Amino acid sequence: MKKSLQHLETIAIHAGMSDEQPPNSGIVPPLEPSTIFEHRPEGWKEGDWNYTRYSNPNRNQLEQVLAALEGGAEAVTFSSGVAAIGAVFQALPKGAHVLYPEDVYMGTRTLIREYADRWELSFDAVDMTDLDAVEDATQPHTALLWLETPSNPLLHITDVKAITDIAKGKNIAVCADSTWPTPYNLRPLELGADLVMHSTTKYFSGHSDILGGVVTGPPDSEWIARIRTIQQIQGAVPSPRDCWLLTRSIRTFPYRMRAHNEHAQRIAEFLDDHKQVEQVFYPGLSSHKGHEIAKNQMNGFGGMISFLIHGDAERALQVVAQSKLILRATSLGGVESTWEHRKTSEGETSQTPDNLIRLSVGLEHPDDLIQDLREALN
Repeated sequence: MKKSLQHLETIAIHAGMSDEQPPNSGIVPPLEPSTIFEHRPEGWKEGDWNYTRYSNPNRNQLEQVLAALEGGAEAVTFSSGVAAIGAVFQALPKGAHVLYPEDVYMGTRTLIREYADRWELSFDAVDMTDLDAVEDATQPHTALLWLETPSNPLLHITDVKAITDIAKGKNIAVCADSTWPTPYNLRPLELGADLVMHSTTKYFSGHSDILGGVVTGPPDSEWIARIRTIQQIQGAVPSPRDCWLLTRSIRTFPYRMRAHNEHAQRIAEFLDDHKQVEQVFYPGLSSHKGHEIAKNQMNGFGGMISFLIHGDAERALQVVAQSKLILRATSLGGVESTWEHRKTSEGETSQTPDNLIRLSVGLEHPDDLIQDLREALN
């Protein structure tokens, strides 16, 4: 990456683009679908392309731009966000202890439930907004604090700097799942985190058509080296086409995030004033418990909103069923707005309130979204 690339908008477009291309080459990098590469006559050398499970030109470009966006030195990409989460946990030593938030992404909770014993790891949930509780929950063999801020689906806000200060004093690593805020709104590495994980399926992709994940870390990170080994040996790598598409999508990512932030703020304020809504969870509202912390550590508040309807699960399902513009779907971060009765999506083990609706605010005009919400709520 050129040293002159300073702003996120410029990094998103130019980082990872080769300075060694011919002077008359296309401005769009080519797709390299080959799974194998021919060796030199004198034999394969370090740094050469070899086999696409180990490296590929499209994946290399994607990893460079993702690392640059996060302010890291190296990024390791995966075929899904859950594969990236699993790689972080598998990089831990046998017998390690992990603390994770009580309100955490269901996929993370499921991984822990299904694989903790097989990986010979122990996990405990803790209220990450309570610093004393975090400190008290650490154990002599605690090796990792897993953060999620804003949390999924209740949008709790964790003070990343305060948590990393606790961790450093105890020689514990910190990994932040920063899928919801993205580096446009939050930079965990700059606040002391050791690793940052994203589901690139969400805002980096932005069009609900690419599956992927990434873990980013600072220079000379032993964590990243271990995670890279897991990526290459276990082979949960993104395809060249997915890497190519994702790199293309990232070029508009900062401008999309700007609109997600602006639209979500307007819609959160509308919901906060609506008589059918019991409570809104959005850190951009001054009434949010974590508003001041979010304002201090974030550049924007993101495109995700959760809110409680007056009533029960049946009432929440009725509201979601009434939308004409907002689509009923799981996942988030696309240009289209989506919402869901989250507890139904999470299943029997869900800890989400019965009357909670999770809304991913897209790029439609906010006036049209508000009108759709008004009609659905009434």
